[in-house]
Amino acid sequence: MNGVKVNLKNCYGIRSFEFEFSFTDKKAYIIYAQNGVMKSSFAQTFKDFSENKDSEDRIYKSRLTTREISDLDGNQLATESVFVIVPYNKSFRSQKISYLLANKTLKEEYDEIHIDIESKKELLINALKKTSGIRSDIEEIFSEAVARDKKMFFKAVMMADYEVVNGESSEFGKIHYQTIFNEKVMSVLNDNEFLSNIREYITTYDKLIECSTFFKKGVFNHNNADDIAKNLESNGFFKAKHTVNITIQGKRHEINNVTELKQAIQTEKSSILENDQLASSFDKIDARLVKNAELKKFRDYLDENRFILLELDNIEKLKLIIWFAYLIENKELFIELTDSYKKARKRIEEIVNEAEREKTKWIDVIEIFNKRFSVPFQVNIANKCDVILKSDVANIEFQFKDEANGIPETVDEAKLLDVLSNGERRALYILNIIFEIEARRESGQETLFIIDDIADSFDYKNKYAIAEYLKDISDNDLFFQIILSHNFDFYRTMSSRLDTGRHNRLHTIRTNSEILLKEETYQNNPFNTWKNRPHEKEFFISLIPFMRNLAEYTGLTNEELVLTSLLHIKSDTKTIKVIDICNIMNTMFKSIDLSSVSNHNDFVLDIIYSTANAISNNTTNDIELESKIVLAMAIRLKAEEYMISKINDAVFVNGITSNQTFSLSKKFKEMFPLDKHIDLISDVNLMTPENIHINSFMYEPILDMACDNLKRLYKDVSALLV
Repeated sequence: MNGVKVNLKNCYGIRSFEFEFSFTDKKAYIIYAQNGVMKSSFAQTFKDFSENKDSEDRIYKSRLTTREISDLDGNQLATESVFVIVPYNKSFRSQKISYLLANKTLKEEYDEIHIDIESKKELLINALKKTSGIRSDIEEIFSEAVARDKKMFFKAVMMADYEVVNGESSEFGKIHYQTIFNEKVMSVLNDNEFLSNIREYITTYDKLIECSTFFKKGVFNHNNADDIAKNLESNGFFKAKHTVNITIQGKRHEINNVTELKQAIQTEKSSILENDQLASSFDKIDARLVKNAELKKFRDYLDENRFILLELDNIEKLKLIIWFAYLIENKELFIELTDSYKKARKRIEEIVNEAEREKTKWIDVIEIFNKRFSVPFQVNIANKCDVILKSDVANIEFQFKDEANGIPETVDEAKLLDVLSNGERRALYILNIIFEIEARRESGQETLFIIDDIADSFDYKNKYAIAEYLKDISDNDLFFQIILSHNFDFYRTMSSRLDTGRHNRLHTIRTNSEILLKEETYQNNPFNTWKNRPHEKEFFISLIPFMRNLAEYTGLTNEELVLTSLLHIKSDTKTIKVIDICNIMNTMFKSIDLSSVSNHNDFVLDIIYSTANAISNNTTNDIELESKIVLAMAIRLKAEEYMISKINDAVFVNGITSNQTFSLSKKFKEMFPLDKHIDLISDVNLMTPENIHINSFMYEPILDMACDNLKRLYKDVSALLV
């Protein structure tokens, strides 16, 4: 993959975005994006692409959507080569775990054995569908009926082997399965009164059979007789001039053709089935089967196939009889399947045992996770062999160790989620992400990872564990990454770990019509940029809060007081000049060139306000960190000017020793509870007090603040002093 060319229009709030991500020099891009600019929309669009789904604008449905994602030569990327990692998806489970659980040789041999077996199984299943009339779930229905486990198809097949190989066709092989085994009929068959009627019928039938000189209970009944007649006829018995001797009511009869045989059988059947007592028993059964269409259908079916009645007192046995009969009807296909299965079974067992003993890539993934992430559980796969060889979904077990006695307690995932913290749940999600990534590595799948704030809401240990893992996979020649984050600290960390270089270190710019990406200029250390260009007003001003912190930390009390007077309105704020700040810079920085700084006698407060005015009137949303710091400083200073003038209490103001903006706003609200500007003062407290100091995560809060919000707040506060 030489790179990715992206052209998006009207995709989940992205009005327009075009960019070429080249992977010629570096295989990763890091994008810092404020919340609400493009992160989630960008990730969702790529997720749609990977899943072959259309993208859209969820709000403006009528807008035409464009989504073009290709390599730099214009060839569309393969959808399977894109994998999107969102901040958290509790339902995500990697479907590729089997790649990690067995070596390829075992897996390929197992698959090769099963290709032949599965093809013969499919032929048998399709034949059984026609025989039984069952359209769906036939494999599970058969397995449940024979093996009492709907997942044990081959166990059921082997349990039926003797009966099928040694059995003959019967009327049960022609039964329509679901005419009997449906919900409405089964509810009646399980009714005690109905079962009593069935048993009465069977008892009457048995007595009639015992009285018959032709049929014999348990040995030769009317169904057997019909089968014999059919078999003799189909095998040319009478055409070969053979005869049959039968005994009816004590008299022997020699029969030399099939017509006479069938007639003799029918006469004897009629004497039994048309017996008044048996008919009375049948009528009791018949009367119960008129409640609904399904039961009426069953009643008609019984009337035509009364032999079924003799087995209805034991439904599970009847199911076996019917399934064996179905298989006998398809005996040739059954024997082909069982022969192949018997031959392969020994080798399959050997492969299974080898697979169970394998120390596979799965163990490596667990070690990666357990070593790097702080969670209170260990992970295991309960059905490892089935995942390895049958591609079943992994059944993951979680073991908690009792710190007191060290005895592990195994819990399932549902229970686990109930006891884990949000951070630990996210760590579990990361485990599944690692499974997916390592499976792609194992299978040699070229992949572009779109990573959307994966470290969001993690503690620092786990956040850095994620960073280190992303660094590890960046060494794979087939892996490419576009990492998006609104967390500036994580953005800086990833830029450093992946050594992206400035061209692959970007931040977003949102205009009214499009999203742009711009190279980030100073990355980890803005202070070098500022102190190397002090003649530029924004840099000069931005150094003030930085130096104020340094003065506080190093005990430069006088310098700290002067610099504090440019962050809060003090008695000397309006008299501090540029030369005063230059002198402090010379004190604090060993090698700073201030020769280009002019207007030494200008008042710094005037420069702060004039620079803020210029920034607020700039129509672009692309303002750098230093511009935001200038705006924040100016907002706070102007708000304090307004509050001090309204409070008009020099003793109170001069007595404030810390948290001046907050103290002023509290006093202001107490004195003027109905003032229309109270909400505006609250916004100043919310957006500016702490976020311009070096000790606030490298200015991350102010970086994440939308520049148009700062501009609006500055203009509103400025209006207070007009």
